[in-house]
Amino acid sequence: MYPSTYTNRSLNCLNVWKVTIILVIFGSPVFAATTDRVVVRESVSPVRRDELMMRLRAITGWSDLAFDDDGALHLSNTSPTAGSASARDLLSRATSGDRVILFEDASSRKDVVFCRVVLGKFLRESPADPEVYVVLIDFDDFRKVIGDKQARAAFDVGWAVLHEIDHVVHDSQDPEHDTSPGDCEAHINNMRRELGLPVRNSYFYNFLPIKKEGVLVSRFVRLGFEQINSTSTKTKRYWLIWDAAIVGGLNPECAEASDRITSPVRSSLYLASRAF
Repeated sequence: MYPSTYTNRSLNCLNVWKVTIILVIFGSPVFAATTDRVVVRESVSPVRRDELMMRLRAITGWSDLAFDDDGALHLSNTSPTAGSASARDLLSRATSGDRVILFEDASSRKDVVFCRVVLGKFLRESPADPEVYVVLIDFDDFRKVIGDKQARAAFDVGWAVLHEIDHVVHDSQDPEHDTSPGDCEAHINNMRRELGLPVRNSYFYNFLPIKKEGVLVSRFVRLGFEQINSTSTKTKRYWLIWDAAIVGGLNPECAEASDRITSPVRSSLYLASRAF
């Protein structure tokens, strides 16, 4: 979800990213059928394709959700026994909508942090072409996250992809400055509630407050989730933690100076997901 250029709207050391438009070439069988609206591209290996499929199955409750041989996503025709009804509705809208969504492997790319969606263009454009959006997925980033078990269950490649799909289907927005989860993540949080998982309490992550002699020295960041106990009404908080210098998101100029940071800094996860 992070494109390759910075805007001038920096939050101290960490910058907000601007969405770029990429060129998508459709010369392969993966886009042979224009009726396929959600497609995984050939750049995604079978192992990673299965990983994404299994996570979407777990969230939706559709045990037979699958990608066909050409990469098109097919939903279930059977009634789920569990899962999120909101997630099923989102995928149903995506597969029957006017826009095309392509999943592409962007693992280990420095300009992609977890996941982001960008606008695509046909190499040979036609007025009849549908709008195309490419979801870039860095599968490796999710393996670099540590934290509470409950938070990890609420944050994986399946949740990240659903977040990007929500942008495309609902034209939902992310906040720019405030600490709320934002409209898009509010939809995803509702899915988490339906599964009994903690919800993300902010769109922004913060530097982990590790100090040495009064100076913030950490490049580790944390993202908070919370859940209200139904019996005690107390709120339980859970955390995810990762090294922003490895996963990405730090301004390169700030990465070298991270040991000299003297005040907490905020940046966004899933920020500037698309140019609406």
